[in-house]
Amino acid sequence: MLSFLCLVTASLLGVRAQWEPNVVDGRSTIVHLFEWKWTDVAVECERFLAKKGYAGVQVSPPNECMAITTKNRPWWERYQPVSYRLVSRSGSEAEFGDMVKRCNNVGVRIYADAVINHMSAPWDGLSGVAGSKPSGFYYPDVPYGPNDFHYPSCEITNYQNASNVRNCELSGLHDLNDGSEYVRGKIAEYMNKLISFGVAGFRIDAAKHMWPSNLALIYGALNDLNSYYFGSGKRPFIYQEVIDPGNEGVKKAEYVGLGRVCEFKYGTELATCFNRSNPMKYLYNFGESWGLVNGNNALVFIDNHDNQRGHGGAGEVLTFQTPKLYKMASAFMLAWPYGFPRVMSSYVFSTSDDGPPQDSNQAIISPTINADDSCARPWVCEHRWRQIYNMVGFRNAVGSGAVANWWDNGNYQIAFSRGNVGFVAFNNEASSDLKRTLQTGLPAGTYCDVISGNVSGSSCTGKTITVNSDGTAYISIAYSEDDGVVAIHTGAKVS
Repeated sequence: MLSFLCLVTASLLGVRAQWEPNVVDGRSTIVHLFEWKWTDVAVECERFLAKKGYAGVQVSPPNECMAITTKNRPWWERYQPVSYRLVSRSGSEAEFGDMVKRCNNVGVRIYADAVINHMSAPWDGLSGVAGSKPSGFYYPDVPYGPNDFHYPSCEITNYQNASNVRNCELSGLHDLNDGSEYVRGKIAEYMNKLISFGVAGFRIDAAKHMWPSNLALIYGALNDLNSYYFGSGKRPFIYQEVIDPGNEGVKKAEYVGLGRVCEFKYGTELATCFNRSNPMKYLYNFGESWGLVNGNNALVFIDNHDNQRGHGGAGEVLTFQTPKLYKMASAFMLAWPYGFPRVMSSYVFSTSDDGPPQDSNQAIISPTINADDSCARPWVCEHRWRQIYNMVGFRNAVGSGAVANWWDNGNYQIAFSRGNVGFVAFNNEASSDLKRTLQTGLPAGTYCDVISGNVSGSSCTGKTITVNSDGTAYISIAYSEDDGVVAIHTGAKVS
């Protein structure tokens, strides 16, 4: 009933909700370049992302946050705002604007992580990264005062109670009163400034901690996207962080009338299959029948910056720390026609608090690119792993093609095609090879497996797969191989 009321409220307020990511035609996947500097994002758009067919980048929160120098600058300081000035560890306002322009110019969109539920926790004696000096509930550079928060404050103690979740403080962070017209106005003003620079949309951090009816008012106050890059009348893409384990007072269904939701259940359910606690044969109908929201309402991912550190929801999670399984799960995500996918791009961490790679002055260090296009550690850069970026190309190639030619061995070997354009097979058995002839649905010819290698002129640097005149091909994946996947598509056909 509550979900229905939220949808009605949004309708009555004239909110034009936005589910479309505003990408360049033929591109279909974004990447979260977690904690990258704006100058490095701009270069990455030009030298790699555009060339590999990535559609966009989710960037870290661009506004001023608390500089938590007493904790060796943890990553989560970016989620403790002190003002809406566009100054952050990632760079200046001018650098942000230059990044958005350069990425848009090569067809790579920018999505800003918007922290609008709260401001910082109290940090006596510390200042913001641009010098702002909040005191208690006073944030003079917005400005906000005690009347702009849920005050006197309370702590979230009962996730079965929606009012407690939405009106009290998350981990001591000062909870903004989103019921205030003034507060909503300041939030919309900040987001509209980002829109004016040319961002394509927003990840809404901690959306479950805000009332859907108030979010509808904020979204309704947002301007259309910058017409120079997007044409007239385009609305910002909205995808909302709503962690819904299914047994709490706040439900993700309450938010789908406003935009997409980050579907956490997607990655955790895939993890059970690739960790071999749930047979992969059941993936033949993966999506809504598994309790996920409608695919048109979902932003999907294998992991994110929170749950790869053990935060942000329960359930199994695959990360770069188990690379074979992670590549396999990512390949499935990019081959399966559900939701709008986001690839994670990480750095190495030894504790859940560790901030990005930094020098002795606590400045973020730029990634170093190896000869094989991967990043040198401590940057991980999963988006530069061949098994992932080539599957981004696979997804672009197959477009809206339907799943066909499903095959499974009754356990952890599966295969399917996407129309007559792409085919993928997985072997996740613990001790059994996949060696059999399967129907690919593809035209006859010689194809490069884009998992094990690349197309190089008229040959392949990895496996070569021959599709016969009847569409069948012999598929071989040993359980001991580094990669448990093969993938072919008509864009990687060499004869």
